[in-house]
Amino acid sequence: MNKYRLMSPGPTPVPEKVLLRMADTMIHHRTPQFQEVLKRVNVKLKQVFSTKNPVLIMASSGSGAMEASITNLVSAGDKILVIKGGKFGERFAEIAEAYGVEVVEYAIVWGESADPRIVENMLKENPEIKAVYSTLCETSTGVVSDIKEIGRVVAKTNAVLVVDAISGFLADELKTDKWGVDVVVCGSQKGFMLPPGLAFLSIGPKAEKLLAGSKLPKYYFDLKVALKSYGKDDTPWTPAVSLIMGLDSVLDMIIEEGLDNVIERHAYLANITREAVKAIGLELFALNPSNAVTSVKVPDGIDGVGLVKKMRDEQGITIAGGQGSLKGKIFRVAHLGYMDGYDTMTAIAGIEIVLKQLGYDVKFGKGVAKAQELFK
Repeated sequence: MNKYRLMSPGPTPVPEKVLLRMADTMIHHRTPQFQEVLKRVNVKLKQVFSTKNPVLIMASSGSGAMEASITNLVSAGDKILVIKGGKFGERFAEIAEAYGVEVVEYAIVWGESADPRIVENMLKENPEIKAVYSTLCETSTGVVSDIKEIGRVVAKTNAVLVVDAISGFLADELKTDKWGVDVVVCGSQKGFMLPPGLAFLSIGPKAEKLLAGSKLPKYYFDLKVALKSYGKDDTPWTPAVSLIMGLDSVLDMIIEEGLDNVIERHAYLANITREAVKAIGLELFALNPSNAVTSVKVPDGIDGVGLVKKMRDEQGITIAGGQGSLKGKIFRVAHLGYMDGYDTMTAIAGIEIVLKQLGYDVKFGKGVAKAQELFK
């Protein structure tokens, strides 16, 4: 029997004490006891998001918050700029188009990152654009975006900046208020070290001004209603009580470690992984790699789909394959959330074994030795 190891870019492993907290006795959500938990969580979320503004909690996947960031900010016929460099940039565009919003696309070659100068020029050419949608880490390619510079560009316009930070949050640096990010979208199953089921959405004042003017249909995801409840340390609808209990514990862990230390740990694990796969003789895919996940080109002649399957079914290590046009061409190893250097070394050892089984000429231990050399 293999021990199951989760090395995907979401869901990620959940700390044992958080699992225990979520298994505690259920309490009613319309009670002072739960409101006290929610009040603590709301304060700590602001600290972790590096913002003075509200951070709303939704009972949904991150995609629900992505949709809410469109249906609450713009109307049918409005124009938005979407930076598309992977599956999740595409998702923003697909949601917008489903609601009749006009999408101006900044299409990037998968594996590359956006050029803020091009964003700036596109905004000058289309001054009527109401919002710019970007990703922090494009999970499908492992690329991190220069949100700091994109934020500087967008801040000079009337447009708001919305960032999908679902995968990159807590792994890649993101200074919400300082960088002029008006909306940050997150999910619970990545750097937050929780099961899927919670989404987070920070709302800055520039974005909040747009809420009243949006004419798109919404009910459950109406952010005006959510903000009204937020002001009372409450939620408009039934919250995911157990997940919020776990979130309370997770936020304590993050704050105790320190935000800068959390980012540094992810950078350290990312560096180990990148250097180890290069030592095996493999090539990285992302030109500007994220700290959340390392994307690796599958060597010529090797079955990329089979590699991921064998890692999962035979080695007990779940990594991710390529999506869309990258299916079978890359594999992705996460170092996100509740992980350490020993998790990384285990994944590298498994990759060496499976590559050998698939016919790749690898000398056992080269990647692991490099990881050990960098271990601290």
